[in-house]
Amino acid sequence: MKAIGFFQNHPIDHPQALEDIELPTPELRDHDLLVEVMAVSVNPVDSKIRLGGDIAPGQPRIAGWDAAGIVRAVGARATRFKSGDRVWYAGDITRPGSNCSLHAVDERIVGPMPTSLDFAEAASLPLTAITAWELLFDRLRVHAADPTEDNVLLVTGAAGGVGSILTQLARRLTGLTVIGTASRPETREWVLAHGAHHVIDHRQPWAAQLDALGIKHVSHVVGLNDSANYVPQIAAVLRPEGQFALIDDPVDLDIGPFKAKSISIHWELMFTRSIFTTSTIERQHALLRRVAQLVDRGELKHTMTRRIDGINATGLKQAHALVEAGGMIGKVVVARQSDPTNKE
Repeated sequence: MKAIGFFQNHPIDHPQALEDIELPTPELRDHDLLVEVMAVSVNPVDSKIRLGGDIAPGQPRIAGWDAAGIVRAVGARATRFKSGDRVWYAGDITRPGSNCSLHAVDERIVGPMPTSLDFAEAASLPLTAITAWELLFDRLRVHAADPTEDNVLLVTGAAGGVGSILTQLARRLTGLTVIGTASRPETREWVLAHGAHHVIDHRQPWAAQLDALGIKHVSHVVGLNDSANYVPQIAAVLRPEGQFALIDDPVDLDIGPFKAKSISIHWELMFTRSIFTTSTIERQHALLRRVAQLVDRGELKHTMTRRIDGINATGLKQAHALVEAGGMIGKVVVARQSDPTNKE
């Protein structure tokens, strides 16, 4: 089968940063599906693994942790899908990724693809939707917030991939007032169009901007980028006994400013359930199914803003470069040039 991988960690402008290679069709584990990959999207994790992830000597590392495609075979104990089903998923970082023509993935972390989206549109959502869902409902448990209080969610970097779906989920499924941070006119417009009630500029003092909105404190903060540098402002705007959740990887995170207010801190990694095969692993199947229903009802929008045709080294290099340049709004997707859509 065709795949795109790398044998060494290189910057994206290196000729061997990503290479077109041939690999055997993967063997299926009991709970696996064999998926013909029709579209993938590129996330920051792809760049992190390409630049610094472990690589077995002489073996290619295959990245790609977002995909939409068609089931072509099922494992001995797989019962949720059959050949021909259209699916979407983010996958498992401990296994080869989806940058290949045929991909083996555990069905417990796979969901049925929305019928209203084509493969490219669908591929923009799985990793970010799982991350956003787990942040809101598994880590912060916003559904347990006291509805008699004015609960306010502040999302930093709200125009990116995770922020673009998290603001939608929070707006649709919770009673929270949703505030996103953005600094450019185009990102502010995007954040408002994707669920936020208000937008503040993360480059300016937050408290004064919230005060202008009539908001003294927020109850929850989600940190999607640059969390370490925002700690003083997060601590200032969170109310006593508030909650902070983050997904980025700060080298030094000084949580001392949170102590006086007894602020709780939560980490989110959407690969945790697949890495450790947790007892809750099937929740990713369930939440992807639920997100697909919300998309098909028109309550959630896909977040693809850039499509590149051709799942090959050239197309993926272009996508990696866009992600690494920073400032992305929404998601970049790489799709097969002859993708059949699910509207055929």
